Amino acid sequence: MLFVGDDWAEDHHDVEIVDQAGQRLARRRLDEGAAGLAALHALIGDHLDPDAESDQVLVGIETDRGPWVQALLAARYVVYAVNPLQAARYRERHGASGAKSDPDDAHVLAELVRLDRDHHRPIAGDSTVAEHVKVVARAHQSMIWSRQRQTNTLRSMLREYYPAALAAFDDLAGRDALAVLALAPTPAQGRRLRGAQVEKALRAAGRQRNLSAAAQRIVQTLRAEQLEAHPGVVDAYAASVKALVAVIGELARQCEVLRGEVQAGFGRHPDAELYLSQPGLGSVLAARVLAEFGDDPTRYADARARKNYSGMAPVTRASGKTRVVLARHARNRRLADALYQQAFAALNTSPGARAYYDAHRARGNTHHQALRALANRLVGILHGCLRHQRPYDEATAWHLEDNTTPAAA
Repeated sequence: MLFVGDDWAEDHHDVEIVDQAGQRLARRRLDEGAAGLAALHALIGDHLDPDAESDQVLVGIETDRGPWVQALLAARYVVYAVNPLQAARYRERHGASGAKSDPDDAHVLAELVRLDRDHHRPIAGDSTVAEHVKVVARAHQSMIWSRQRQTNTLRSMLREYYPAALAAFDDLAGRDALAVLALAPTPAQGRRLRGAQVEKALRAAGRQRNLSAAAQRIVQTLRAEQLEAHPGVVDAYAASVKALVAVIGELARQCEVLRGEVQAGFGRHPDAELYLSQPGLGSVLAARVLAEFGDDPTRYADARARKNYSGMAPVTRASGKTRVVLARHARNRRLADALYQQAFAALNTSPGARAYYDAHRARGNTHHQALRALANRLVGILHGCLRHQRPYDEATAWHLEDNTTPAAA
């Protein structure tokens, strides 16, 4: 067997190859791209036994994405995506001086997969549909986060010179707020607005109902007395707000475009109906859960492994007489966010989920602790549904009985 440590950068890879005894066989810096990958294959071929299969080559690298990683998987190498934090801790085994270099990092990764690979998970073989969903679901969520950051910037700016606009609109990223702020980005322009002008702008933005009432409410709020900013900076603020409104509006439109891509890609997955049967999951949220869990049936040994990966399972710290149970902070943020939202939505759609949440609250848990516990339970239920290829059933999931259906085993 050969063990390859690959410390990657944007334009190159520092690679080290060692054998089973830990003896260094080669160390090279390779360019990113087809030529560098061909050189890596040639380097491995020079030291791999002619009768050995490609799965006898184990590669450690601190990422699980990109064309380089996909090419390694296509070559049928076993690739371990090592968490950078784990690699940093492992580096301390090789020296306490704190010295660091890219070739040394490649050596650390090679030694890690040689000695400790049983404690790490190789990159799973997800289907192309799951990979497609992962790309568009992450892009969709990242764009939503970007829109929220720009909206927060807009809110901060309006607070400094246009407080009436904050009072007029609950959602600054909504179509009503964007339409009116584009029409009247200064307090003086807002006070001069007439109901007919606002109504026309709201209609153009897509509002269909309560046009007249909404327009009158906005006009009255913008004409209300408010503190004024220095006249010399109002035009500067107005120009900035107009730019932000344009950016937020375009981000909102592209979010809808990506939302359609997410739903279309998710709909093609064979497990889509199983995910949609889960309480609290719609098409977009279910797509995010699928994207982050993946669909390789061998990735999670059991429900506990899936729960640990989800970040919903708590961690216990015990030392001497001290024992505390804490939330798991080192986790997949995107997956944890989706599961937390699922648990919150499930409270209104699943009596079993609501009873489970209420029981945790009765024991003194906070709202967030109870939601995490519920999300952890829902992950276990999802694992069972995927394993047995059966849709969610309320009675089976929560061991309930009713007057017509006996509780499932």
